[in-house]
Amino acid sequence: MRTSIWLVRHGQTELNKARRYQSITDSALTPFGVRQAEALAHRLRRIPFKLAVVSPSQRGCVTAETILGDRETPVLDDTRWAETNHGCWEGLTYREVQARFPQEAAMRFADALHGRPSGGESLAEVAARVAEGWSDLLQCNPGGRVLIVTHATPIQLVLCAISGMSPALHWRWRIDLGSVTAIDVYVGGPIVRMVNEVPRL
Repeated sequence: MRTSIWLVRHGQTELNKARRYQSITDSALTPFGVRQAEALAHRLRRIPFKLAVVSPSQRGCVTAETILGDRETPVLDDTRWAETNHGCWEGLTYREVQARFPQEAAMRFADALHGRPSGGESLAEVAARVAEGWSDLLQCNPGGRVLIVTHATPIQLVLCAISGMSPALHWRWRIDLGSVTAIDVYVGGPIVRMVNEVPRL
């Protein structure tokens, strides 16, 4: 039995375009982001998804709705697939973080797994919740095809987990906005079908 998981990163948002930290903030898709969602819909149009799991964010929901179109696929909101909570860094650029929170930034980047911004999450915490979401998904949905519309970090962490890599090395996986990563999971283990395929607009 094979379960095919199609992991999609949402389209570009206004905060993405401004290169600002974005997690819990709802930021609308840019016109380019809308085109990315439409390109994803075209790329995935022939896949009969049995379930769609969506990070509960505007950017995730709009991207998922565009992909699914008029299909009657059940949609499940799951906070375990949310982006890393950036706490007090939310909405700031990297330079602004360095200027406003220099000591906190130094501590955060010195400990990739356990460092965190004030009020935010550590990478270890995100990896734990994503692993739980992944395990539950496979256990509850054996066989068929599942769409997950999420963010860069959760996709990177899944790839690290199935490849035996430390979550701290998640940055080695490039996951672009509006991209597709597909993994086929068999009884003997997962096989990566594609990583970071960006459909043509």
